[in-house]
Formats: sequence, structure tokens, C-alpha cells
Amino acid sequence: MVKSLVEQIKPKFWDHYDSASGPFKHLFNFRRIWKQAIIIICVVTLLPIIFLTIVDYNVTKNAVESDFFLRTARFVSNTRRTVSFFLEERRFALDFIVNDNSFESLKTPKRLEQILKNLKRSLGGFSEIEIIDSSGEELLSASGLNPNRNINHNNSYWFNEVKNKGYYISDLFLGTQNIPMLSISIKHKLNNNEFYILRGTFDIERFKELLSQLEVSGLEDAFIINQKGILQTSSRNYGMVLYKIPLEVPKYHERTQMIEVKNEKEESLVIGYAYINDSPFILMVVKHKDELMKPWYKIRFQLIGFIACSILVIIIVILGMSTYLVSNIYMADQKRVAALHQVEYSNKLASIGRLAAGVAHEINNPLAIINEKAGLIIDIFTFKEEYKKDQKLFNLVKSILSSVERCGAITKRLLNFARHMDVSIESLNIEDVINEVLSFLNKEADYRSIRVNLYVDSNIPSFKSDRGKLQQIFLNLVNNAFAAMNDGGELKISAKLKDKDNVSVTISDNGCGISETDIKRVFEPFFTTKAKKGGTGLGLSITYSLVQEIGGQISVKSKVGEGTDFIIILPLIPPEKKERRNNADITS
Repeated sequence: MVKSLVEQIKPKFWDHYDSASGPFKHLFNFRRIWKQAIIIICVVTLLPIIFLTIVDYNVTKNAVESDFFLRTARFVSNTRRTVSFFLEERRFALDFIVNDNSFESLKTPKRLEQILKNLKRSLGGFSEIEIIDSSGEELLSASGLNPNRNINHNNSYWFNEVKNKGYYISDLFLGTQNIPMLSISIKHKLNNNEFYILRGTFDIERFKELLSQLEVSGLEDAFIINQKGILQTSSRNYGMVLYKIPLEVPKYHERTQMIEVKNEKEESLVIGYAYINDSPFILMVVKHKDELMKPWYKIRFQLIGFIACSILVIIIVILGMSTYLVSNIYMADQKRVAALHQVEYSNKLASIGRLAAGVAHEINNPLAIINEKAGLIIDIFTFKEEYKKDQKLFNLVKSILSSVERCGAITKRLLNFARHMDVSIESLNIEDVINEVLSFLNKEADYRSIRVNLYVDSNIPSFKSDRGKLQQIFLNLVNNAFAAMNDGGELKISAKLKDKDNVSVTISDNGCGISETDIKRVFEPFFTTKAKKGGTGLGLSITYSLVQEIGGQISVKSKVGEGTDFIIILPLIPPEKKERRNNADITS
């Protein structure tokens, strides 16, 4: 099967070998010409496409990565501002308290409790407020706990930070009942160069809500760590609060930064981070690069698929066009060779042409005499009463005239085989035309016991066409059918409406059939399979030309040993009238 397929698609020139090419053999090596043409065209065509594809691939990939990095950086920057605002809001609230209340007022337990209630109601989350003097001694605490705890914070890291900076935001720590807490401390100076510190402690529920409201999807993760890499908010991928993340703490930078790292699984991670101003916190947004690049991978597959399909189409077109051009060169060379071989037969063909012209001329002369004499007989019958009433005689003479006219038309068409002829249009019935043709062949059909069956649909209307040409078409096809059948064969002729504008006539025989190699050439001039029997190869070629002249179409189907079908499509409207009607429709 594969071998058969290869044989079907293999060009005709593939196995060509011209033993007469002599020293110019390389000029007629069509397979070599074909290969050279394909290689050169492929190199010239595909190299620029591949180069531009690589450049476009890298440019597009970088653009997509830059877009993802930019969007992540914008996301981190917006989140940092949100977190900074959250912390500053509470810091400014504490700063407002120390500036709006005297030190003596703040040392009043009732006042401090009221302030704590106000903070809880307005900002939420506050669980404790402490007043601490300059020595680190806790003076008062409003938390619902023991207000006299005798705690000194002088050696605490955060106390020294407040003394030096004026405020301090702590890391996450476990408060009472092991609840994660944050604290903000504000330093306020007194007149005697002393100071005190107002320290507010609040839980991280509201703090966590800030990150939980962020739109992260898939494997994305957003969390806050301190500068030791300890989680200050829970992480989707790295655990709960106060766990140390397995990633390296990024270097400090004033602005939002984007970095790309590998995790323990050697997966590429894109990390956007930002240090929260005036706090120990670092906001981190971690995304898997593969997750980010999924849209790009889709675009990449589409791009590669499009380029691959384009290259495949280009290669197919190159193969097709190269094969087509080299095949045309090969066919032209074959015609050249055939022409050289047929030059010796040109005189014989010219003699045949002259003989055909002479025969037609000799036939036309007696036909003209017969036509004139028959016309004279009709004139005589018209004036003599005894013949005037004999309709049978009139019909016989008219049949003679019709036959003379048809014979004249046949000889004229033989002489004008390659030229377009004027079409003589008249109204006719297709069944009558076919019966007229069959009437000439009834004797031969009876002699050879050939059954002739005619089927004509009753709904076929009369239409205008050239009766003589239709008779010649049917006569040629029926004659060919008779020649193809053995004695006792069967000929079927059927006519039906194909559509509202066309009639279909099928002439079928059960003769020897036509081979697949010959069926493609049956309408070519001088092609014949009956050369030994005197065939000229003009019958079907003339038939094809006649069908074309009256605006019809002809096709053939055949199987060797089963028979042949000739299908003729005839227009109900003559070509000239149909063209005029279409032009009128377009104009309107």
C-alpha cells in the first residue's frame, strides 16, 4: 500500500533518463534540478523566518516577564503602603494621646482605662496601654490585669530604641495566653528633661486581615517577616506565625525590589519584597515563576505551533511549486522530444487535412444538387392537385431536405473543427431529437440484437438549442456505444431535469469500458484506441467542442468490463440569452 501511495505521488520526471542527451546530460537531470530548487528556496525563505522567530520569541518572553515583574512590584508597593498606613495610624493615635493628655492625667487609672476603651472602639485590637518612666519603671497599665506588676524595662532592647528614636514598633511576640501581639511605643518629653513612654499593645488579627484581603491565587503567597526571617503573619506555604521561613532574608532597599531565587525543590520563585518604613517588618510576595508564566507558555505554544504550521505550509508550497514548475519543464521537454519525433509525420497529417477538405467539397456539391432538386419537387407538388393532398410525399421530401441540411452541417463542422461556429437556435423537444438520431441506427441495432431503451421524464419542457449539433452529439455518442458493445448488448438513454436551468442526458452502455489511464484523455484531439480499425480520434473531441458551443457540459464515467456512462448537461436557456438576462439582473 505504501509503495502504491509513493507511486501515485511520485512526479513523472522522477525516474526520467534520456539516453540521447549526450554531453548535456546534467541539463536534463530533472530530479537534480528539483532538489536544487527546493534547497535554495527553503534556505532563502526559512532562514529569515526562523531568525525573526527566535528574536520575537526572546523579545516577547522578556516583555511578558517584565510585565509580570511590574505587576508584582506594583502589588507589593500598594500592600506596603497599606501596612505602613495601618502601623502609622496606631502610632499617630498614641502620639495624639500623649499630646492631648497631661502626664498626671495619664497616670490616673480611670483615665487610662477610658483611653484604652476609646482605642478599642475606634481602631480595634488594642489590649493594653502602659505608662513607663525614664528609668524603665512601669508606672501604670490599663489592661484588665494587675496594674501593679513592678516591671522594669530598662534593660529591654525596645526601651533603648524608644529612648534613642522617640518611637518603636516591636516584632511579633507572645503575650498573655500565648496570643501573638505587637506593640508601639511613643516617647514624650517632660519639662524637667525627663520623659515617659506610652506603650500600646494590640493583637495581630486586624494585621492579618490586611494580607488575607489580598487577591492571591494558585501557588502565590503573601506574608510579613522580621529581619531575622521569622514569620509575623501566617503563610500559605511556609507555616504559622513565629516560624522561620526557609528562604534567605532579602537585602535592605528603600524601594520595592524583585528578585528570582530557587527553593529547596529547585523551583524558580519570583519574590517581590519591600521593607516597611520605621518598622522591623519586611513584606514579601512569593510567586512560582511557572505559575506566572503560564499565560506566556500558552502564547509560546501558540507561537511555536503557528510558526511550525507556517514552516510546514511553506515547505509544502515549495515542494508543490517546485514539483509543478519542474514537471512543466519536464512536460515541455517531453513535448519538444515528441515534436521532434513527429516532424516526419507532419506531411501525412497535412495530406489527411487536404483529403478531408476535398471529400467535404465533393460531398457538398451533390448535396447542393439534391437540395435544389428536392426543393423543386416541393414546388411542383404545391402546384399539382394530385400531389398536393399527398402528405406522405411532402414528408418524404422534407426528410430529404432535413438530411441534406444535416449532412451539409456535418461536413462544415469537419472543415471548421478548431473554429467556433455560429449557433443556430430553435425550439425543440429533447425526446424528438433523440428519436430522430435513433431512427438512423435502428437497422444496425436490430441486426446486432442491441436493445435500446429510452427514458425521458415528462416534465422536461421544450427549450431552445441547436438541433443539428444535438443530433451530431447524440449520434457520435451512440455510435461509440455501439462500437464498444458486443452483439446482444444494451444501450440506455435517460433524460431528466437536473435543476430549473439544466437538463441531464445520460447515455449508458454495457460494453468493454475505458481504462483509468485512457479516460483522462478521451476528449483530446486525435486520441484513439481504435487506430488499427481506422479510428481518427476526432469523434469525442468534436462532440466535446459541440457541447461547449451550445453552453453545455460533458463528463464520462467508466469501468473496464462493465460499461461506460456519458453525462451531458444541457442548458434550458441559450448561453447568449442567459448572459443577457444576468447582465439585466446586475443592472437592475
